[in-house]
Amino acid sequence: MSKLYTPWRIGQVEIKNRLVMAPMGLGYSDKGMINDRIIEFFRLRAMGGVGMIDIGALQVDPLRITENDVLLINDDSCIPGLQRLTEAVQKEGAKIFGQLWHAGRYARSKEYSGMIGVAPSAVSSTYSGETPRELAQQEIEDLISYFGEGAKRAVRAGFDGVEICANSGYLPGQFLSPVTNKRMDRFGGDLEGRMTFLLEVVGTVRKAVGPDFPLTVRLGGNDFIKGGNTNFEAKQIAVALEKAGVDAISVTGGWHETHVPQITMDLPHGAYSYLGRGIKDHVSIPVMMSNRMNIPVAEKLVDEGSADFIAMARPFIADPNLAIKGMQGKNDEIRPCVACNQGCLDHIMVHTSVECLCNAEAGREYELLLESAMPAQIRSSSSEKILVVGAGIAGLEYARVASMRGHSVTIWEQKNKSGGQVEVASSPPGRKDFAFLADYLASACGNLQVKFDYHKKATKENILEKVKTGDFNRVVIATGAQPLTPNIPTEEGAYVVQAWDVLKKQADVGSDVVVVGGGAVGVETALMLAEIGTIDAETLRHLMLYRAEPSEELYRLLTQGSKRITLVEMMKSMGKDIGISTRWTMLARLKQFNVQTLTLTKVVAIKKNGVLVENEKDQTLIPADTVVLAIGSHSDNSLYEELQGKLDKLSLIGDALRPGKIQNAIRDAYDAAIKI
Repeated sequence: MSKLYTPWRIGQVEIKNRLVMAPMGLGYSDKGMINDRIIEFFRLRAMGGVGMIDIGALQVDPLRITENDVLLINDDSCIPGLQRLTEAVQKEGAKIFGQLWHAGRYARSKEYSGMIGVAPSAVSSTYSGETPRELAQQEIEDLISYFGEGAKRAVRAGFDGVEICANSGYLPGQFLSPVTNKRMDRFGGDLEGRMTFLLEVVGTVRKAVGPDFPLTVRLGGNDFIKGGNTNFEAKQIAVALEKAGVDAISVTGGWHETHVPQITMDLPHGAYSYLGRGIKDHVSIPVMMSNRMNIPVAEKLVDEGSADFIAMARPFIADPNLAIKGMQGKNDEIRPCVACNQGCLDHIMVHTSVECLCNAEAGREYELLLESAMPAQIRSSSSEKILVVGAGIAGLEYARVASMRGHSVTIWEQKNKSGGQVEVASSPPGRKDFAFLADYLASACGNLQVKFDYHKKATKENILEKVKTGDFNRVVIATGAQPLTPNIPTEEGAYVVQAWDVLKKQADVGSDVVVVGGGAVGVETALMLAEIGTIDAETLRHLMLYRAEPSEELYRLLTQGSKRITLVEMMKSMGKDIGISTRWTMLARLKQFNVQTLTLTKVVAIKKNGVLVENEKDQTLIPADTVVLAIGSHSDNSLYEELQGKLDKLSLIGDALRPGKIQNAIRDAYDAAIKI
């Protein structure tokens, strides 16, 4: 068994395994106070076997308060609710830490009752869109004391430990960075001076909690900000923290303002583990690693000695039982986090509560719980024989949940495999993780004895016949959607294909390509085409190992493909339907790969030799030997319409009901299946 599942200590506290649920905003609180929704969310993760839970940010400042997404520990009135939470988690066998937090210059005035953010220096923030006010020395002393008072409350609330949030560009990190700390007093200057605030916070917190109470610091392993701290400085900071009495270092990636992706799907699993390993080489206290972890990577890092603990947030949202399943070697039964951010981080960034694309129960645990069980775990009062038409994501999720509840389920799929449009979603560069969800659902259905009939085309006649003979008494239509074809004048001989066919590698594409439609599918198609002809990772590794080419040439070979791509969009911006935390990375990559983008541009006609477009100034013919259509989809629900009125139990789910995102399909299917 991997060392990941063996006990380890943080200070005087033993953790039953090396898996930590990392801090993350949830947006579940009542004006910063603990409620039943939060308690049940964390209790089920504790019940699922995780060794330790870090519940995330707890506001320590009694003067600057936001009620958006962040819990409070700045007043004694917070203690009873926090105590209910710690008791619930500890009762299930997990340890629980609270994170002492201050936004500093990341505080947006509109979220703080008009109060402008405060920081070591008045350096504007692209994250908040504002310039903070520089703190006076007495205010800094007050803030240090607030961290100490918050720590005292954490002890009274029953936490097993506290963590100081110095990562991601929050206030302690702002003091550490030469980019945001321009002070010339004892809190600024060189690295030693810039560490003063954090070290004094550590000293105050240690005094508040006593010598034996676990104290950790979450630290960025590299700010990934121009002129900011790198892993070189992070190592020195970690050494100073150990000398100051910190019991463990939790290492994460860069700031919210970085232009280096930190949490998106295109980031390889464990890619930033080198940051934690660099710090671990310089300290003797335990080091936790995070950023895009999964169980195989976590086991590898702990077993090879690169980390003492592995911290994950989103994977525990996707599967509360991740730890138990990993410990039992049931990796194929773990519901994957696909790092899409659509239900979690994208929600938090617009101040709505966290959900999960893959897990329809996430955030609804308290709402759904019936006698300590989730609806999918409760057997239906009467078993039905169900036919699901379509093995896409909605059909698979419906079949999984219905089968768990004791129904007999058969899926008819006219293709030779399941997954539906996940094949499209997972084809673009950096989007392959979507396929893991389809694999998980298909495997889960197989384990539940769901019967798959592939190459089976459903018709009104054969469905009605099977219902008549008693083979099925309920029919669920999950036939998905089809791409739209626009009414654009097209010259005979023009070569026009659908983006879905390109993404599924079912269409040949020439060297001069115009992609019509700049939504998610159009952007993803353009990126996939733009990478054709670039060097792969294995070739890059070989060339770098032998220093065969200068770095500038390697970058060119990575980003210059063999096709000329133009992306045309009628609206004023590209990728408006891409999640906020992912969109900027994909638009940046369009530039990296030299994709020409035209906004506020309408396609007037498609010719044999190009695409005629117009904007507010003029018309232009863009040379093209291939035109790719990416303008949306429509529900494929004709079979449902044919069956309406002919069956007693007939329903429509997923894209066949209304085209949407995968998360909508999962939620629709789950909610429908728990009602039967």
